[in-house]
Amino acid sequence: MLVSVMLSADYAGANETRERAFQAAQDEAADLVRATGGELVHIETAKRDKAHAALFVGTGKAEELAAAVAQHNIELAVFNHELTPTQERNLEKALQCRVLDRVGLILAIFAQRAQSQEGRLQVELAQLTHLSGRLVRGYGHLQSQKGGIGLKGPGETQLETDRRLINVKITALKRQLQQVQKQRATRRKSRMSGSMQTFALVGYTNAGKSSLFNRLTKAEVVAKDQLFATLDTTARRLYLNHETSVILTDTVGFVRDLPHKLVSAFSATLEETALADVLLHVVDSSHPDFERQMDDVDTVLEEIGAHDVPQLIVYNKIDLPSEAPRQAGILRNAQGKAVAVNISVTANLGLDALREAMIERAQENRGAANQ
Repeated sequence: MLVSVMLSADYAGANETRERAFQAAQDEAADLVRATGGELVHIETAKRDKAHAALFVGTGKAEELAAAVAQHNIELAVFNHELTPTQERNLEKALQCRVLDRVGLILAIFAQRAQSQEGRLQVELAQLTHLSGRLVRGYGHLQSQKGGIGLKGPGETQLETDRRLINVKITALKRQLQQVQKQRATRRKSRMSGSMQTFALVGYTNAGKSSLFNRLTKAEVVAKDQLFATLDTTARRLYLNHETSVILTDTVGFVRDLPHKLVSAFSATLEETALADVLLHVVDSSHPDFERQMDDVDTVLEEIGAHDVPQLIVYNKIDLPSEAPRQAGILRNAQGKAVAVNISVTANLGLDALREAMIERAQENRGAANQ
């Protein structure tokens, strides 16, 4: 079961805009549920001025949700919002089923998709950080006292022991990630010691970054029509013409309200974005809410310190129906500078124009560096 609540603080503005944004957020949450391999059997929505402190949705709505859980034999209720540990615990008690919030859902997807050692370490760190505040639930023995060698003391409860062990594990993971980060920095320094510039693909998840990366570099990065198909950063040399070659990197996709725990955990990976010479901001131009998606990406870029990196907007999927049809080619500003490119990776439209725009940007950067 998926639960989406329209909070007036989250969706300010005209009614039509609020409704469209709410529907887009709900559709995205449904895709997130399916991305985990779960079966979405029921959707519930609600409107509130602000979140209920204890249950998020209020007592009346909680009773309705409990009835829906019983009627459809639901085992997991997903809330398309970040819940406090208290709200999550109270909802599980009220609904009599497992409850997962938006952060936990995204973490579950990341845990399934992480392939590299660094990716798995980052996901485990984010999961443990998220879990550390939610240990209260599910324990019936927390009042028992225990002591012994290596424990905090004779008065330490089981809950305190579990929290301490998790903190020890978090510290160990951070140490391992620091080592991986040093190795990544060494490889990056080696790449940057040459004359090639770095172009990083960024954008909302499922905008087509990995498909574009594969088409340009002839790589075989996993590219599927699903959210967060790619988690691990990949870098390849891209030959543009006889004078220009660049390093092209593919990065994890962003999403609305990307959990801060994930931004923090993936800081080593996201450094590739912040240190790039140019960002290729890939946009699904066929999506009805693509402008909001672009704003969400820019918000995350600001969080990781990459908001000052020059961008070249890449409007992808122009072959699909949209409110504003686009023609393949380069879009220029009043000064004649390439600011965006309309393309379709699947239909092979505008890719030569993209290469031309990338060559122009690389030459501009080279000229600025020589001044």
